[in-house]
Amino acid sequence: MALNITAAAPDPALLDLPWGQPLEEWPADVVAALPRGISRHIVRFVTLSGRVIAIKEIAPRAGDHEYRMLRALTALEVPAVTPVGVVSGRTTPSGEPLDAALITQHLQFSLPYRALFSNFLVPDTASRLLDALVALLVRLHLAGFYWGDVSLSNTLFRRDAAAFAAYLVDAETGELHTELTTGQRLYDLDLARINIIGELMDLEAGGKLAPDTDPVAVGDDLVERYRRLWAALTDEEIVVDNAKWQVAARIAELNRLGFDVGELTMASDDNGSTLKVQPKVVEPGHHARRLLRLTGLVVQENQARRLLNDLDAHRHDRGLMDESEEYAAHDWVAHVFEPTIKAIPQELRGKLEPAQVFHEVQEHRWFMSQTGGRYVPMDEAVHHYVDHVLRHRRDEASLIGVDTGALPPVPDLPAS
Repeated sequence: MALNITAAAPDPALLDLPWGQPLEEWPADVVAALPRGISRHIVRFVTLSGRVIAIKEIAPRAGDHEYRMLRALTALEVPAVTPVGVVSGRTTPSGEPLDAALITQHLQFSLPYRALFSNFLVPDTASRLLDALVALLVRLHLAGFYWGDVSLSNTLFRRDAAAFAAYLVDAETGELHTELTTGQRLYDLDLARINIIGELMDLEAGGKLAPDTDPVAVGDDLVERYRRLWAALTDEEIVVDNAKWQVAARIAELNRLGFDVGELTMASDDNGSTLKVQPKVVEPGHHARRLLRLTGLVVQENQARRLLNDLDAHRHDRGLMDESEEYAAHDWVAHVFEPTIKAIPQELRGKLEPAQVFHEVQEHRWFMSQTGGRYVPMDEAVHHYVDHVLRHRRDEASLIGVDTGALPPVPDLPAS
């Protein structure tokens, strides 16, 4: 059988890789020198045409299925790793068949759970990680995607201001439907609970979990958080005639949670005394879309909240309240955001995403002002942050998945 490479945007450099060798035998001059995490498949990382790709050996049928599922999730704009292609028909020089290879793009600035849940993570940060995973699972379910293998191992986390954003990594068992049944959702949720309890118990056994962390309680908490968010996004609400403000309040609450309401179903009873309101189309990324429209910056949802708050403050401080929002946003990018990012030394720009750096500089500036009891200029805050915080962080642009036993603790900022 001839080698076959299926890819949405084929890169000719793929042909130069040693597909005739088992992945675990690929030479060191081909494989990127990056740490790897726990996986039931053989996974290697390769630098190709200026980018890092992940290659996973997998059964041919499973590889084709996962590639299709990841492409579908990308089209639905659900947070997941981006598929590059799938290689089948691999054989050794002697003709022995080899598994297929699924290729995905490395998710920059991502962190595996073993780098976050270990090192005696503070409870507040653990709570934010659960919120991120719950938000991902709800988004998948709203899109009609049944994961089938929800776990921390199959998720990557990226910093999102004082929170985290979760990304699906493994879609091998996933199924895409027009709409999930309640049974499918709850079964996925139960799998999540069981898998996460098991993963935390594994960390506990290795002495990498804070002593007061109860894995079972964390699993139960995940279920409760999911139920609350799902209800907020989908529950029908009864509104009486003299409280129509509840409709606007419901939409405002969904916006606060980071979701836009694309469609709302409203129906009154025969005498018009009550109104039933239920969101029918709920789209995540409310603040990120607003920031993109105003500035062209593509960031995470909570980073967008932080940047929009700073933009609003800038508009007020600069006396731009009578100017259009678009003009004020352009002024903020030119005089606040870009100068802050450009002040970061080139060699440190792989530490964090620009939007995350901006958020952390602002937090650092606030703490400096509180501690010193004085107004701290932005340029002073940037240089102090670079020297005392950023310079000591590990490079999250290339941290892929690690055995955290050899890693220093992950620096964490207080929630704002």
